[in-house]
Amino acid sequence: MNIGILVFDEMELLDMAGPYEVFTTAARVQGRSQPAGTAPLFKVVTIASATAAVRARAGLRVQPDFTLHDHPPLHCALVPGGVVDAELQRQEVLSWIAAQHRRAPIVASVCTGALLLAAAGVLDGLAATTHWEDLDALRTLRPAVAVRDGVRWVDEGLVVTSAGISAGMDMSLHLVRRLQGHELAARTARQMDYDWNDTP
Repeated sequence: MNIGILVFDEMELLDMAGPYEVFTTAARVQGRSQPAGTAPLFKVVTIASATAAVRARAGLRVQPDFTLHDHPPLHCALVPGGVVDAELQRQEVLSWIAAQHRRAPIVASVCTGALLLAAAGVLDGLAATTHWEDLDALRTLRPAVAVRDGVRWVDEGLVVTSAGISAGMDMSLHLVRRLQGHELAARTARQMDYDWNDTP
């Protein structure tokens, strides 16, 4: 299963790196019980508007694996948060999110990544959440979204949103559970020494 994580300038690093670590660790843990040479359960790739490295909010540079136009088909497209003002103005990015909603079984967001999903029209008529500081911004941006506060994540089937940073790791473990079962999700959390909040 290909997990594609959008990367962009001023993204919150852990919004991207937390889910990246969850899915790659899950693949490693699951791989221990498989014959040598078996393809990993999850392949995680990073995707950007262009091939140039992006600079995360804290300054770390991240080199994307693919662009919006040449990545493999995704089972899950994940949009991190951070400072998303510039991305909200990029029609190419919003169109890509909308296209993934039509093609990928799951579109997910962490933190203010929900604002990008909302701007792409992906959240209309659905419940969703984001970082507690940005709940009102989400309500204002897209009144058709049923914004929920006080929750770690909201699973609407095809679309899953989470609150900030560590909630994105909780959501990612939930997605591992959805895709491959509770046992692997729990083993992944233990491998990471992470205290998983396994309920929203």
